[in-house]
Amino acid sequence: MTKRALITGITGQDGSYLAELLLEKGYKVFGLRRRTSVPILENISHLINEVEFIDGDLMDLSSLIHAVRVSNPDEVYNLAAQSFVGTSWDQPILTAQVTALSVTNILEALRIVKPDARYYQASSSEMFGKVVETPQKETTPFYPRSPYGVAKVYGHWMTVNYRESYNMFACSGILFNHESPRRGIEFVTRKITDAVARIKQGLQSELRLGNLDALRDWGYAKDYVECMWLMLQQDKPDDYVIATGETHSVREFCEIAFSHVGLDYRNYVVTDPKFFRAAEVDLLLGDPTKAINKLGWNPQKTTFKQLVHLMVDSDMEKVQRISN
Repeated sequence: MTKRALITGITGQDGSYLAELLLEKGYKVFGLRRRTSVPILENISHLINEVEFIDGDLMDLSSLIHAVRVSNPDEVYNLAAQSFVGTSWDQPILTAQVTALSVTNILEALRIVKPDARYYQASSSEMFGKVVETPQKETTPFYPRSPYGVAKVYGHWMTVNYRESYNMFACSGILFNHESPRRGIEFVTRKITDAVARIKQGLQSELRLGNLDALRDWGYAKDYVECMWLMLQQDKPDDYVIATGETHSVREFCEIAFSHVGLDYRNYVVTDPKFFRAAEVDLLLGDPTKAINKLGWNPQKTTFKQLVHLMVDSDMEKVQRISN
């Protein structure tokens, strides 16, 4: 029997890589798509004829019930959210609705229509925020420092609650920062690699950033979606920290990215106070031991340096194509 999967947020970075993975494994893949006047399909344009799209909205329970009925999924991956931390301070109510309350809507739709479906919730390292221990693992208490982090904590605990209340196979993956050439341009990593390409081509003269000393545990999104799938193949549902176990600064990211094209970041990067967070998260470092031991996952498949080079090369190609 062909397995069936429903992915919310399928047009995003993680959704597109996950769709590719599931299609390679022979799944019938459905993607929930919010109706917009101009479809955003850049990340999945090559999959248009392989994925079946269902119109729906995370805030509309009836449309989610319809999506579950149509897709009749064996597995559901909830990757959709307002996921830009900076925006969550400007739009805290929207973030709460889209990132937090939508989790309850999806879980309710599954409880009503397909309670035996296996569910994956995209949790986030931002839930740890002002960390109380380092490295952070599954048992580390949460201390979110942004409306986004708070919303993710709600979604995480709601997933646990449905698992324990209704005996649903519901898992949360607490993913630390994961990047790729498909990362949105508003995120600091793509902001850096795009600027590197534009500066190299003479289209931009400087790059303005916030806290260069912020430390993050950065991995490759394509490697991380494999872990999402592995979680739903286990005998029992559980929550896992997905991380590399290494930490790097924004400054180091800049140094590697600029040097990859023969430039010195110090000649182009300007610190701008307007890009500092209202409540800073200084250090995030995950402990992936549980995922390594129980899922057999390899967090070092792609190194940090390889990831940065991959993103720079992709943006160089994009900028050169546009310039020509």
